[in-house]
Amino acid sequence: MTGSTLFVLAVAVALLFGTVHAQQKKSPSQSPSAPSSKVELRDFADSLSYALGMNIIQMVKEQHFPIRREILLRALADGFDSKPYALAEQDMVAVFQQYQQQKQAEEEAKRAEEVAKNRAEGDKFLRENAKRAGVKTTPSGLQYEVIQQGNGPKPSGPSATVKVHYRGTLLDGTEFDSSYKRGEPAEFQLDRVIKGWSEAVQLMNVGSKYKFYIPADLAYGDRGAGNVIPPGAVLIFEVELLETK
Repeated sequence: MTGSTLFVLAVAVALLFGTVHAQQKKSPSQSPSAPSSKVELRDFADSLSYALGMNIIQMVKEQHFPIRREILLRALADGFDSKPYALAEQDMVAVFQQYQQQKQAEEEAKRAEEVAKNRAEGDKFLRENAKRAGVKTTPSGLQYEVIQQGNGPKPSGPSATVKVHYRGTLLDGTEFDSSYKRGEPAEFQLDRVIKGWSEAVQLMNVGSKYKFYIPADLAYGDRGAGNVIPPGAVLIFEVELLETK
């Protein structure tokens, strides 16, 4: 089933439910505030029909379509009565495409606004943080402070494999990752992580514990990382270097 076919089916089911709801509201035996009567599912076909309706309605609601019920109901009625539609099929497809383009543009604008906000907050934080005693800034913009200085070896380079314990947070204190909570240290090769991590851990001696403030350009940039790390975000890590190979 194509995406457009599924969408049309979804709208049809939504309209059908809307028709039933509208009819129930007009019933003189039922007050506007009374709950709708329960549907009697007499056989498997009834149950399947109802389950399909529930599933598709959920999908339609999740999309947050700007729907006008009266127009939708008219389209459904025209279809069931085999009357000419107000839109040709190619025009229907064009409307869907326009909607998707508008939605994408809105999402991009919202994301750009979020990036600008996070960038501004991050830049302000880093400027103020750089003034604190004990905080050092590298040429790349990475900031760090020593919590505990070890005397073991440093990683040999970006291809070194290290074992660390760490905790990562956003500027507001939200913790997005922690090897401590998982109950075991993490092991990885330094050239397979974000730039800020690779540079930061190479500054450490085994046995050290540092705190790093990683600018967005050394982390996940304006793309962010899923629903965990916002776009344009500065990241804060407390890292304990346990071993280097």
